[in-house]
Amino acid sequence: MKLSVGSVVPARTLTAVTDGAPVAVPDPDAGPDRLVHLQFRRFAGCPVCHLHLRSVVRRHAEIEAAGIREVVVFHSSAAELREHVADFPFAVVADPDKRLYVEYGVESSYRSLLSPRAWWPVVRAVAAGGVEVIRGRGKLPSRTQANGRLGLPADFLIGPDGTVLARSYGQHVDDQWPVERLLTLAEEARGVRA
Repeated sequence: MKLSVGSVVPARTLTAVTDGAPVAVPDPDAGPDRLVHLQFRRFAGCPVCHLHLRSVVRRHAEIEAAGIREVVVFHSSAAELREHVADFPFAVVADPDKRLYVEYGVESSYRSLLSPRAWWPVVRAVAAGGVEVIRGRGKLPSRTQANGRLGLPADFLIGPDGTVLARSYGQHVDDQWPVERLLTLAEEARGVRA
C-alpha cells in the first residue's frame, strides 16, 4: 500500500552498510527542523541509480546545509552494496528481503525499463558507467540480481515526527527527485510547518 503525504511512518533504526552505524528514520534527535530524505533505489551497481546518486554526492554539502539527511535503500545485500557505495558521504542501507520496500509501497514493474522516458537515461547511465569501469573507478553490477532489475525508485521526505511531508513513486527507472526538487520540497515543507 502506497503512503500518502501526511502518513506517519514508524520510527526505526537501520544500519549503514559502510560502517555499521545506526541510522534513525525518522531522526527526532537531530533537531526539530532536520528532515530525512529516504530514497529507494534498485540494485547495487544499477547504472541509472549510480548516475543519479553521483549528483547527490556532488551536492551533499548543500543538502546537509538545508537540514536534510540522506538515507538510500537498495534491495541488494550489504556485502554487494559495499563494493559500489564505499565513497558515498551518506547512509546506504541494504534491504535484500525488501521489507522496507513493502512497508513503503515501493514496487517493481516492467515499465521501469520499457517506458520510452527511461530509454535515454539508461543509455546515458550505461555509457557513463562503462567509462568509469574502463578507468578503474567503477564496478559492473552482478549479472544476476536476487530481487530482479525491474524495481521502481521512490523518494520520501520525512519530518522528525515521522510525518511524510512529500513523496514520489517513480513511474520508470529514472523517475526520481533531482537535488533541486528535493531542496524546494524541503523549503516548502518547512513553510507549511512554520
